[in-house]
Amino acid sequence: MNGTMPTLIWRPISYVERLRPGDLFFATQPLEVELGSGDGGFLAQHAAEHPDRNFLGVERLLGRLRKLDRKGLRAGLTNLRLIRLEAAYLVEYLLPPGSVAALHIYFPDPWPKRRHHKHRLVTEGFAQLVHRVLVPAGVVYLRTDDTEYFAQMTRVFAAGQRFTPAETPPALARIATDFEKGFVSRGVVIQRAAYRRLG
Repeated sequence: MNGTMPTLIWRPISYVERLRPGDLFFATQPLEVELGSGDGGFLAQHAAEHPDRNFLGVERLLGRLRKLDRKGLRAGLTNLRLIRLEAAYLVEYLLPPGSVAALHIYFPDPWPKRRHHKHRLVTEGFAQLVHRVLVPAGVVYLRTDDTEYFAQMTRVFAAGQRFTPAETPPALARIATDFEKGFVSRGVVIQRAAYRRLG
């Protein structure tokens, strides 16, 4: 909580020191992180169904973050915190090594023009960062509607000896993001993958 008004939005004292999950949550539990939480439809439901885990939602747009904040407060979710930040920055500079049990990356901006591909979140370098922040056997879950970006995602996580393919549990696949609901209503095919950290 910050100030006099209740909020789940967490504002770090420093944006250059790694966060300590114990400072964010009342209970010490496995941590799951969603990069790009949107309006929070997925994360609010997932956190409500798993009070035995802690959840951190990352979103750059303040309006979306406030919407998720209201959802979490209405539901009384003490295991949910939110941060306004670029996803890549959080993974590289703020998440401690071996601190995340599951990382959710759903419908990141595909930057479809070839000259803009350098702006994509999921790259070879990003996969290395994900390996660092996941606990041993931690899992990264991926979803997208973009076939070409999906091929890139699966290629970078399948490369080397850092990850092995994993299954997305049906209960997890059942929880749709707000973007996903819109895509499905228009008949767009959703592609999913998951990779478990080795070592």
